Amino acid sequence: MTRVTLRTDAHGDYTVCESKGHSGYAEEGSDIVCAAVSALCITCLNSLEALAGLTPAAEGGSDGYLRFALPRERTEAQRHDAQLLMSSLRLGLEDIAREYPSHLKLTILNGGKQS
Repeated sequence: MTRVTLRTDAHGDYTVCESKGHSGYAEEGSDIVCAAVSALCITCLNSLEALAGLTPAAEGGSDGYLRFALPRERTEAQRHDAQLLMSSLRLGLEDIAREYPSHLKLTILNGGKQS
């Protein structure tokens, strides 16, 4: 199962996205759930850089691992754009989790508390 966690700060702003694991929907290379989650997460990360002008701290690794965190220092315009992009990511992930609940678990941690 793929597990994605989105974290927000005390103000409700998204700060971190972490994805790990393979969905197990199909064999590697044919897994539409993994492909969709990867495409959403990587597009969000790239959009944060190209469209919001931010440079998130990012790391990736084996077993489908990707984590990125927004920088603390950002303008109000960057904050707005980043939250719009991260909200779009959440909507896409929620749709996938609803359609494939055995293959994707989405967790939202609001200020450290799970919702």
